Amino acid sequence: MRRYPFVLTLLGALGGATPAWAQPPLLTLPEALQRADAHAYANRTASANASAQSAQAIAPLRGILPSLRVEAGYVRTTDPIGAFGTTLRQRTITQADFDPRRLNYPGVASNYAGGVVLEQPLFNADAHLGRLAAGRAAAAGRASEQWTKRSTRVDVVRAYYGATLAAEKVATLEVAARAAHEHVRQAEAMVRNGLVTRSDALLAAVKAGEVDAQLIEARGQAALAKKQLALLLGQPGDTAFALPAALPAADTAALRREAATPAPDNVAVRADVRAAQLGLAAAQADMRRAQSLYLPRLNAFARYDWNSADQVFAGDRNWTAGLMLSWTPFAGASEIAEWRGGRARAAAAQALAEGAEAQARLQVEQAATELQVALERLTIAERAVGQSREAHRIVTRRYQGELAGVTELLDAAAAETAAELGRSHALYTALTAAAALRHAQGAELNGEW
Repeated sequence: MRRYPFVLTLLGALGGATPAWAQPPLLTLPEALQRADAHAYANRTASANASAQSAQAIAPLRGILPSLRVEAGYVRTTDPIGAFGTTLRQRTITQADFDPRRLNYPGVASNYAGGVVLEQPLFNADAHLGRLAAGRAAAAGRASEQWTKRSTRVDVVRAYYGATLAAEKVATLEVAARAAHEHVRQAEAMVRNGLVTRSDALLAAVKAGEVDAQLIEARGQAALAKKQLALLLGQPGDTAFALPAALPAADTAALRREAATPAPDNVAVRADVRAAQLGLAAAQADMRRAQSLYLPRLNAFARYDWNSADQVFAGDRNWTAGLMLSWTPFAGASEIAEWRGGRARAAAAQALAEGAEAQARLQVEQAATELQVALERLTIAERAVGQSREAHRIVTRRYQGELAGVTELLDAAAAETAAELGRSHALYTALTAAAALRHAQGAELNGEW
């Protein structure tokens, strides 16, 4: 195992590059999206919150489904009524137990009580409406979870392309740095031959130093962008992956058609709008639940009881069954508070749902405009790359013919580098703007452009 570094170095020296099997695996955008779906912190938090909300939908079943309870206890008493009742429950009453003195001053009575109780709610309107409200709230939580995951996917697209852009910037500046140092060597050679003054060589060295400084900064930004991507994926310790050498080409014609597509009239396809609408439905159901507190309740029950002086669940069995109708027309104004609170929450949910729809329409229009602007900037940036390359070529020939100074040559090279970086950034902006538009329209991002 200790020889591996030497072997890798030797292979790299012989072959000019690290072997393919030693390269870190390439992380594609679809793979990054899949990682985020499973491990991103925001997604895991949203999933847990949605599960907790779904669990709350079970609570109202207490007023709908039957309940079974088992009871057991032990009692010792000298209370006259308690002692006589205990003896009667154990069915051990004798004629002597009716002696007045014994009735007034009974001995200690001991009883092991056991019971099985079945309770069946028959009509509890608040439980049924509460179940409806909780179910809709759970559905809103799931829709909100879905929107969080889709929003995370947009963030992953930005981070992934941002890290790729940072790596591409490093590669561009590396080429620029090599070219700048080559210009320095040419200028120094020309100084030795007496063709230019030493100031030209010094200016070339200064320009090369500026490119070196930009390269150092770009390398730091690239490393940080990679770590930020890993953090967004929920795996901050895993940065052992490679990124593409350059951003993917954009189908500008298709993207222009997307940007020109009118905003949809129905924005309920967006999970956040659907979550707000379900939240409104839940709030309205909860308001009706609060109003139903004024209605009577009807419940049934049945129980078996055992009473024994010796052990639990021994002795003769007794059973009881019945119905219970209860109505509380006034309970200290608590129903009024519930009703007013439910009405206020429904009003707030109504405003939230309307605001979500309006915000969604505005976001679609805004994203479409940003994509149109980004595509125009990309067109200009691509034209600038061609112009700067041609200008650099012309200045290079003039410099070789001693018709231009080294400062003009270095400025032309810097302009070409800036144009290359500008095009890369414009392409990044167009790609991320397209992702933002699809997200605003409620479409699923799968990483394929």
